[in-house]
Amino acid sequence: MKSILVIGDIIVDNYLVGSIDRISPEAPVPIVKIDEESSVLGGAGNVINNLLAFGAKADIISVVGDNENFSIIDKLLKDKNISTNHLIREKNRTLTIKTRVLSSNQQIVRYDKEDIKEISNSTSDKIIELFENIIKKYDIVILSDYGKGVLTEKVTKNIIKTANKLNIKTLVDPKGYNYTKYTGAYLLTPNKKEAGIVTSLDIDNKNLETAIRKLKSDYNLSISIITLSHEGIALYNKELKTFPTKTKEVYDVTGAGDTVIAAIAFKLAHQQTIEEAIEFANLAAGIVVGKIGVATASVDEIHAQQYNVKTKNEIINIVSQLKKQSKKIVFTNGCFDILHLGHIKYLEKAKIAGDILIVGINSDESVKKLKGIDRPINSESDRSYLINSLKSVDYTVIFNEDTPYELIKIIKPDVLVKGGDYNNKEVVGSDIVKTTKLIDFIEGKSTTELINKIKK
Repeated sequence: MKSILVIGDIIVDNYLVGSIDRISPEAPVPIVKIDEESSVLGGAGNVINNLLAFGAKADIISVVGDNENFSIIDKLLKDKNISTNHLIREKNRTLTIKTRVLSSNQQIVRYDKEDIKEISNSTSDKIIELFENIIKKYDIVILSDYGKGVLTEKVTKNIIKTANKLNIKTLVDPKGYNYTKYTGAYLLTPNKKEAGIVTSLDIDNKNLETAIRKLKSDYNLSISIITLSHEGIALYNKELKTFPTKTKEVYDVTGAGDTVIAAIAFKLAHQQTIEEAIEFANLAAGIVVGKIGVATASVDEIHAQQYNVKTKNEIINIVSQLKKQSKKIVFTNGCFDILHLGHIKYLEKAKIAGDILIVGINSDESVKKLKGIDRPINSESDRSYLINSLKSVDYTVIFNEDTPYELIKIIKPDVLVKGGDYNNKEVVGSDIVKTTKLIDFIEGKSTTELINKIKK
């Protein structure tokens, strides 16, 4: 598992959620009756949230006060099994707390309590010393600067310098307009407004390349990136490339920048190209802005969007609509490890049995249980994408269980299709459906035979 170190300002995001049914007699403002209250990690802590959602191992270096507010951060981190050993206490420092009041998915008001003064010189030295002692354990470093005083010029420059000596990439989500302290970082992730102020350009499509190249040159970056909100992400490596957004609906942009930098770091740590990392980040951010509050996107959600694979909840909604339209639903399932003619002909025959064909795909974990540790050859996302691309298939959904029984219970298809080798055998889910149909395979066409042939 790849390890990523986050350094920056921890924030606590509080949410007070309630309902409004009257206006205050004291002033023309709504009265919100609070029904639910919650606290989550924000700022650099939300970068941690995103990394954990992706499945990365993450730690954080930050500075907190020595008062009772430390217990809030301590609990939130420990609840996520994140070590608090790298939190440095500074006397009389105030924890940044942002409290949002929401009703009917709308933010009514936000009030903040914070301390934005820079940490002391001695605290800066403690961060630098701690970083130098632990950096070799990590694959990549993220500097999450929220302008709350942790990432001083001294701290930032020393971290980047030390990481560069060890060939460890440093990714920075910048704040403010003193970008000189980020000089030498692998990349920065400013938005268009921030980049425009720093480069003294009113950025549009005509001068985007000028601005992004200027960032790269002025601050000696390996890669230059500008996030373009609903337009996506711009990248300059050897040439300008723009990656369109994958956003469907925007409910709340809170924390989207944290998602972007965490996603890029996660993919780079796994030796993916910067282009692949940005594609992944775009997908993740598109999911996050479709949720309310500080949110994250799981790898399953990202793969579902990337490969048009449906989640179980999505399939429930889709099936509900299809049944209202009196559509005849057909279901089948399989590993479909190496797609071949036998698979394609089988699925074409399955589709003829009804109007809509839904295919359950065994997850990687499920395939290993069925076929052995050396299988699958292709990942669940690749297998789903290939099956989804067939004209005969309408929807795919990945299941992790040994059998698709629970999935069949959810879908309640009209027709359940299995291979002819199930003749005189019990077919899982046949007790749920109206009709079970067996389809003969094409002789000599199987993944196992293909693998054996390749081995020979």
